[in-house]
Amino acid sequence: MNSRSLLLVFLMLFVSGPMLSQKDVYTYKEGDYNGIGKWYMGREIAHVMGYQGMSWLERDSREAEENTTLLLKNMNIQPDDAIADIGAGSGYHVFKMANRATEGTIYAVDIQDEMLEALKRRKKTYGANNVEIIKGGEKTINLPKNALDKVLIVDVYHEMSHPVEILASIQKALKKDGELFLIEYRGEDPSVPIKKLHKMTEAQAVKELEANGFQLKENMDNLPWQHCMVFVQD
Repeated sequence: MNSRSLLLVFLMLFVSGPMLSQKDVYTYKEGDYNGIGKWYMGREIAHVMGYQGMSWLERDSREAEENTTLLLKNMNIQPDDAIADIGAGSGYHVFKMANRATEGTIYAVDIQDEMLEALKRRKKTYGANNVEIIKGGEKTINLPKNALDKVLIVDVYHEMSHPVEILASIQKALKKDGELFLIEYRGEDPSVPIKKLHKMTEAQAVKELEANGFQLKENMDNLPWQHCMVFVQD
């Protein structure tokens, strides 16, 4: 084999190596009834809650169970903040944030058309001109580079079918000093009345986000049922 052929083989291995490792970050096997049979870093990904569960998102008991008022206080929202709510659903947090970031923009991102239609109706009802409704994808949040001061993900990350790709998309859209607020039901606490796959431990969340260029700034952990983990870019 001549030197040119050796160089070609080397380049092929160099290019294909990362591609193979990226492809193999997920594994597939049978698991929990509430899971999709796809695993990431030892965690089975949960089924997405469909739009049929919209009424549960808007339940009257949610404030008492989750203290969403305190969550928004934790975020320290500024009037000119640009914030993306990833997996915004019907907008439970979106319009509360819009009332605080009056000179900024709230991006309500969801992948389900029915949720997007509900968001559009509520935007019109509230006259929330600072809310932008975005259809996301399984691998992207569809927002431009360096656009966001903050990202909010409430009880949704554990359902994302492509967490590596979504985190890369979030990292791209966040400003250098931007913050990611990851809210998940506490997997360490058996008293939290949520299905196992729809909860996460702090350790698991940190492991996954650290592998994708984030570091834990703090876990406020002052909510009744959920972690309030604040991540920044590493």
